[in-house]
Amino acid sequence: MGDYLLAWRNIWRNPRRSVLTILAIVFASGLLVFMLSFQFGAYEDMIDSSVRLSTGHLQIQARGYQNRPEMHKVIENPDHLLEKIGVLDGVDAATARSEAFALAAGSNRSRGIMVGGVRPGVERRISSLPGQIRKGRYLRDDDVNAAIIGALGAERLQIDIGDECTLMGQGRDGSVAATVVTIVGIFRTGIDEFDRTVMQIPFSDFDEIFAMEGSAHRLVIITKNLADDRPVAAAIGILPEASDFAVLTWDELTPGLKQSIELDLIGGIIMYGILVIVVAFSILNTFFMAIFERTREFGVLMAIGTKPGRLVKIMLLESLAMACIGLITGMALGIAVTLLFSHYGISMGESSDLLAQYGIADRLYPRLTLLSTLIGPAIICVVTFITALIPALKIVHMRPVAALRG
Repeated sequence: MGDYLLAWRNIWRNPRRSVLTILAIVFASGLLVFMLSFQFGAYEDMIDSSVRLSTGHLQIQARGYQNRPEMHKVIENPDHLLEKIGVLDGVDAATARSEAFALAAGSNRSRGIMVGGVRPGVERRISSLPGQIRKGRYLRDDDVNAAIIGALGAERLQIDIGDECTLMGQGRDGSVAATVVTIVGIFRTGIDEFDRTVMQIPFSDFDEIFAMEGSAHRLVIITKNLADDRPVAAAIGILPEASDFAVLTWDELTPGLKQSIELDLIGGIIMYGILVIVVAFSILNTFFMAIFERTREFGVLMAIGTKPGRLVKIMLLESLAMACIGLITGMALGIAVTLLFSHYGISMGESSDLLAQYGIADRLYPRLTLLSTLIGPAIICVVTFITALIPALKIVHMRPVAALRG
């Protein structure tokens, strides 16, 4: 107990320097808790907006369809499998989709386009696309020969709401698939490729036009939480009905999104590393100065029989005490600020319109997790100990006579 009291008293021998060091730890740990929570929250929003627009959290496909989409690679009797999936824990909604490349022609122009067959009622639950309609309306379950198209695709074909568009492609059985649809809605997501190449029609119409015979190309699944994707994928994988199909998670469906998140995370790690280095130098300076000022004191203590190891222990206890004060205070502040902004959100200001085009809300919400709360302070704790150990080990090499001379 004596060493602990001595270490505590030594901290306040130079209160200004100790307070500044503690404040540096408070600032760094609090900032790391908040920034990591904000970063992880932003990633979840990005992933959620992306999967709800197109891929879903999970998909079931015929094997090989992801790498080489072909009309004949289908899921027979998709409704039977959807019934099995719908009762699994973690599943929020699931639907069947089909797709085919077709030549679309307006009155004056023709372009290639990707035609998707969807079930409008379910799509409203799992997709953000119905909320991206800029003219007209989204599809309805009772629609016949109706379609929605991206704004850039409509511009290229020179068609508008109420206009007819001729589609011509190849059916699943190799027959010619041809029909005329009426444009009932035009969407704009802000993603040029999507807005230029995608058209949606009712699933029943697609089934008839492309001779699908009730089959589908994709079963799209939305989970209740992002973290449920792999448990749900594992549960689907053991279903006998799904044994012949591939079960893909969102990061396998959109590897580019995963890579962009990883790249952003690397940039964040570099920034956090610089912050931790600044704190480390602050602590290093504190303890080098403490040893320099107390050299004669250490010489006296060693001259009367104090072991160098005990002096090192006292110095490390001093660093531990300051680290504990700083980390606890910093974590408390970081958690408080994160909880405040997780309730009210952080406005993106002038970027709100741009984010809205991608289906992302104009306010981002940090998400406090165990990982975001502990990882930053844990790193600072380790760095503090190592940084304090470096100058403390100089005591081991001190000679009492030389230390007494100062």
